[in-house]
Amino acid sequence: MKNLYSKIKRSELIVHETKRKALKKFLLLLVIFFTYFGFISFRYGLEDGWRISLLTWTFFVLCTPIADAGFILDFPIRLLTKIRMIISELGVWVFAIGINIYFITKNPSIYDSISILKIFKQILLHPIPFWIIIFLSASGTFLSIKFGDELMDVISHWQCREHIKHKWKHHLIIFGFSFISVLLIYFYFLGELGLKI
Repeated sequence: MKNLYSKIKRSELIVHETKRKALKKFLLLLVIFFTYFGFISFRYGLEDGWRISLLTWTFFVLCTPIADAGFILDFPIRLLTKIRMIISELGVWVFAIGINIYFITKNPSIYDSISILKIFKQILLHPIPFWIIIFLSASGTFLSIKFGDELMDVISHWQCREHIKHKWKHHLIIFGFSFISVLLIYFYFLGELGLKI
């Protein structure tokens, strides 16, 4: 009985520590986003500031192979509603694509405001070959989100930990190999296409 009690306590500590780390990462991303928004708004005015900040966020959603930009929404949605992060990330991608369709057709000059958006505009307007960056970013993002969802599942179902231990290690190896492959291909194509992000 004492052994079972100590296992439960240890599992609860792991759950709380992992959630605390995820919360710290989420808060850090929020601080970075709002600091950036404040700086851009100060420099370009409030009206263009929110547009540039929003488009910069969509750049990080669509053109980086890690889910940090989407994580700003995915993590709190998962905690509050239990909706899997992969579902909310699909919504993030649809939203980011919609925002860029709107701005590229209605106000393309906003992309000329800062360097990163100039690069983004080049990627958006030249599907061949630059959309390979978006496809690779989608692969890396959804791989990392799937891994995050599985990690959250393992944490929330700690009672089954022994049963899924082997499966978890297997998934971790596959995820690690796939994610590193996507990152290497991503950086290779950035170099080949002459883009510096």
